[in-house]
Amino acid sequence: MRGRRRTIGIMRPAVLAALAWTIAQSAPAQTGDRPRLELHQTYIEEALARPALDVNDPMAVFAFVFASLPDTVKVYPTENYYYFRFMVKGVAYAGNIRLDASNRDQGKVEFDYYEDTTGWREDTPGEFRTLDQSNGVTVERIARLRYRVTYRNKSVVFELNDLSGVKPPAGSLSPHETFIGPVFDDSGIRFFLVYNAALNNFLFILDETVDVADGFFRAAFSDRILVGKRTGFVFYRDHRLDRKIMIGAYEENVRVNNYLDGPFDQLPDNFIEGHALRDAILKVQPDLKGKIDRFGGVPGGELRYLIAPYKLYRRIDEFRPTERCAERRRRSEAAYYRCFIFYTERQNLNARPSRRESGLSR
Repeated sequence: MRGRRRTIGIMRPAVLAALAWTIAQSAPAQTGDRPRLELHQTYIEEALARPALDVNDPMAVFAFVFASLPDTVKVYPTENYYYFRFMVKGVAYAGNIRLDASNRDQGKVEFDYYEDTTGWREDTPGEFRTLDQSNGVTVERIARLRYRVTYRNKSVVFELNDLSGVKPPAGSLSPHETFIGPVFDDSGIRFFLVYNAALNNFLFILDETVDVADGFFRAAFSDRILVGKRTGFVFYRDHRLDRKIMIGAYEENVRVNNYLDGPFDQLPDNFIEGHALRDAILKVQPDLKGKIDRFGGVPGGELRYLIAPYKLYRRIDEFRPTERCAERRRRSEAAYYRCFIFYTERQNLNARPSRRESGLSR
């Protein structure tokens, strides 16, 4: 789930809005804690409430969101989006505050919100602003991945997710693969983003050095195809190396741009070394030379190169050809890993809209 400027769809279905809002108000569960109970009563009461908030005034909405935050927040996704949700007069809204790696040290913070999109309503109004001192908002770097944002008489410390020590385990990459960086997706799943030179494309590898925040079931036709019970992410258990490659995201999640739309919109911005990502993109698409920065975006950040090699699926049976392909081509690295690349036409500068509209990305 990306911000409105840079997504394929737009966040969670409205039916979950109040429940997600309730969760956002409480502290995160710790290991050993009891499960958190979500109440239908809370959802109904949020829908029936008539709070006084002018949703057509972006600074009024920012003031409400910012004043509602605790003094310190943790930003988990690696493209540094801090997501929020709220409901006004029965209408669900979603949005984010983002400390973009490209401009946060220039004192800028991005703010985005919109009426939530659903399967029956994909095009909804919203607002995007880049805020700085001219808006009364200051951004202060207090450590490498810690920033203090101040507005009016309130300050909030944003702790960005420090994955700087995260690396793929020894032996988990082929000699032709380059590790680009760690990804923490807004689904709560971690990945390794790698570029495979033999394939001349990217792969998302599941990070199993930590507990994976999902359970899995096997496809009926293959014990190598595993499906996330919560996320719907589909993985292939690699024949050649001890790892799992992401090969699918559930299409409806991508269409409505919820938290389970896949890692295309949470690249490892804080951990990209030099021009490693840009250089890999230019190998895949040389005609972008001189057009993109080291994050794969055009100047100004309106568009960003889309990395989404996995399939958008509706039924698990759609991966039967993938299984047959992998079994046939196991001996050739390039041919084998090509079995896991789908929709390469989506991987270009025009595929991921700018951040203001939806994902070259928006």
